[in-house]
Amino acid sequence: MSRFDAELEDRLTRYAAIDSQSDEDSPSSPSTAIQWDILRLLEQELREIGASDVELSEYGTVYATIPGTVPGPTVGFLAHVDTAPQFNATGVKPRTIRKWNGGDITFPDAPGLVLSPNDFPYLAEKQGHDLITASGTTLLGADDKAGVAIIMTAARHLLANPQIKRPTLRIAFTPDEEIGRGVDARVPKDIKADFAYTFDGGAVGEIEYESFSADGAVVQITGVSIHPGYAKDKMVNALHLAAKIIDTLPHVTMTPETTDGRDGFIHAYELTGGSAEATLRFILRDFELDGLAAKGVLLQKVCEAVQLGEPRAQITCTIKPQYRNMRYWLEKDMTPVELARAAARKIGVEPVSVPIRGGTDGSRLTEMGVPCPNLFTGMQNIHGPLEWISVQDMAVATDLMLELAQQAAKD
Repeated sequence: MSRFDAELEDRLTRYAAIDSQSDEDSPSSPSTAIQWDILRLLEQELREIGASDVELSEYGTVYATIPGTVPGPTVGFLAHVDTAPQFNATGVKPRTIRKWNGGDITFPDAPGLVLSPNDFPYLAEKQGHDLITASGTTLLGADDKAGVAIIMTAARHLLANPQIKRPTLRIAFTPDEEIGRGVDARVPKDIKADFAYTFDGGAVGEIEYESFSADGAVVQITGVSIHPGYAKDKMVNALHLAAKIIDTLPHVTMTPETTDGRDGFIHAYELTGGSAEATLRFILRDFELDGLAAKGVLLQKVCEAVQLGEPRAQITCTIKPQYRNMRYWLEKDMTPVELARAAARKIGVEPVSVPIRGGTDGSRLTEMGVPCPNLFTGMQNIHGPLEWISVQDMAVATDLMLELAQQAAKD
């Protein structure tokens, strides 16, 4: 048993039970008032473990300093506190399956739900581990409260052991990562780090420096509303036009369920409204900027074609940037990546770098001038009821952070 297992389990289960979903329709920062609950708790806990310069900013980011004991670069460590709005994240009930026996995992609140090692090869490797899941009707929120638990555990250990060599370390816990707004424009200046790392990755060994480039699109459709009993040749149903847009877009290619590796996609993830007005929301993803732009052009052309077919309607397509592939900046100076790889090997973990089919706060932070690769936590099957994590994987990530701090130290 790792020296950190009990603390990591306690922290993750406590943090995961706190409602903290983000909301992309909200203009505030954080986007939801409930995120303040966990942010204030972390502020308090950082003070209790003896961190310096503890601050909760007006835009909802918690900062703290672990004072250095030797010279070196100032290194930041980040995790986000919000949970994904795509699946129910209210009333999370974390539970621990101790020394998992390798069989199918069932859920107390969803009797028909099964998490099977036959379906998930990484899970099959974890027999004997202590696994944490939710109860079946919610996601767990290990994305990214596992990252929060790992950083808090490592920070407490460092502060309790001043003999461990490390440069000055900066901690930041951000809101709203799941809706692409985790890195406020003030974060690069306020974090005061030469480079940083997010603990927001998956399988043990993953050290990621390449992410999707991402745009978001909103298609607004205004039809012609009239009483359905007298609608012949008069009504224009906005829902029918929305369906036509989705049907015209690629189905057997270029959707999340038909792509992997380095393929990008167009993902229709929300349809709201009625026959008079409807709104479609999309995310556009690609590893290359020209591929991302082409997907935006395709969506716009489909909307234009449907508009031409029904001139009485009004269809607008608005595309906004979200984040960019951090590889564009990190490949110019791989020092933070190589430092993390060296730290992983020192603790007996072979590093693996694969493209993230998503993004992290590190994508935005890197683009804004603070190089920020992404590190593993162990989280799996995120954003759904089958989400799980191994406590022992989290302990390896904690060891990685401690070794990283020592690798960054200059004697």
